[in-house]
Amino acid sequence: MTRLERNANIAAVVIPFLGVITAAVLLWNHFLGPRDLEIFAVMYLLSALGVTVGFHRLLTHRAFQTRPWLRYTLAILGSMSLQGGVIDWVADHRKHHTFTDEEGDPHSPHAGHGAGLRGMVAGLWHAHVGWLFEAHGQASSKRFAPDLVEDPTMRRINKSFPLIALGSLGLPFLLGFALSGGSLVAGGLSALLWAGLVRVFLVHHITWSINSICHFFGSRRFETDDESTNVFWLALPSLGEAWHHNHHAFPQSAFHGLRWYELDPSGWLILGLAKIGLAWDVVRVTPEKATAKLAGS
Repeated sequence: MTRLERNANIAAVVIPFLGVITAAVLLWNHFLGPRDLEIFAVMYLLSALGVTVGFHRLLTHRAFQTRPWLRYTLAILGSMSLQGGVIDWVADHRKHHTFTDEEGDPHSPHAGHGAGLRGMVAGLWHAHVGWLFEAHGQASSKRFAPDLVEDPTMRRINKSFPLIALGSLGLPFLLGFALSGGSLVAGGLSALLWAGLVRVFLVHHITWSINSICHFFGSRRFETDDESTNVFWLALPSLGEAWHHNHHAFPQSAFHGLRWYELDPSGWLILGLAKIGLAWDVVRVTPEKATAKLAGS
């Protein structure tokens, strides 16, 4: 990892965190209105679904197929989460599945961190944030994401990540400014704070919790060769990604929630897209296949 890449990742972690501190201080003085919450909700859903449905289930695991315009739109929306370029993200995640919780996994909390409390803390730190300063974006895209590398439009989206990142922060500012009737402070800057920095902070840490918490704490029911877990209380904030053990048992499944009570908003969106003809070849796990892979079966 180059010094520029490391510094950029440090800024991507620290600046949203400072935004959260600022928001907490201003919230004490009621610097938050319904307009900010509405813009926040829209930006959160767009950027988070860009990661869960776009980056993850569509582009990494090819859990369904869709039209090119929607494929590229989801790649742009995922880039708006400020987690790096689409090709780098996909390559890192495919490498994670290739070496899950073993040497070579970019963000395992288990591999190479020692035993005991110290090893646990070191592993969780690495899986959650530390890997961003060492291994993020370093997986070989030619090896792990050749399909995206060969796509000229996807390469342009990946190269345009810095501009997309600016747009991800600029759009809330413009929406807040316009919807407030042209107020720079009460409109633009408050929306930038809440729907920009605070939103990025939450999307970041919920996504990173899948790497850390969902490989350490939680429940398991399938036979897998890794330490992945399901964490129910993270299911809704992560839009279904926290059924992570299910995902590692059936990586190509479009649905991570495999039981009726395993809430999976990302899966619901894919199901909705299929109903209107915008998704096809949707990969599903049959009850028989799930039962066959249960631990001890």
